[in-house]
Amino acid sequence: MLKSGTPEYWLRRNFVEALALPEDAVEWLIDLWQVVQLFDDIVDGDKIDRDDADMAIWAALVGLPANPFYQAHMTVLLPLVSTAILKWKASDTVELAGDACATSFVWRAGYYDIILATVQLVHGTQAAMEIGHVVLKLYGESLEEYMKEMSDA
Repeated sequence: MLKSGTPEYWLRRNFVEALALPEDAVEWLIDLWQVVQLFDDIVDGDKIDRDDADMAIWAALVGLPANPFYQAHMTVLLPLVSTAILKWKASDTVELAGDACATSFVWRAGYYDIILATVQLVHGTQAAMEIGHVVLKLYGESLEEYMKEMSDA
């Protein structure tokens, strides 16, 4: 059960209510989010809640690969996850060098590309074009907030 007010809670609500995604797609996206957050916390040296870590480990090793939505669409989703990781690493490298910019800001948000692709897989290309702006608005950080965080780091 997701705690009310957490990013996972709001993502799930949007996936179900605004994007009308099926449960297996929602579960795969939430599991992916939790795994990404765990790895991000690890590399950033952030404090990690043990229960969150346990759930993310389960998701990474069992939930994600066993998910029926993923299994049905892995030929599309796996290259997107791969690209998102490569873009995140490039963004992280730029950030660590003190060169954060608008491009590094958008490159670190590959998860939202995966959400949009999920919408396309579920509802088709036309629907994804019509609802893409809703996915764009799910991103919770502004460029200004990002640049301030990078200058304070």
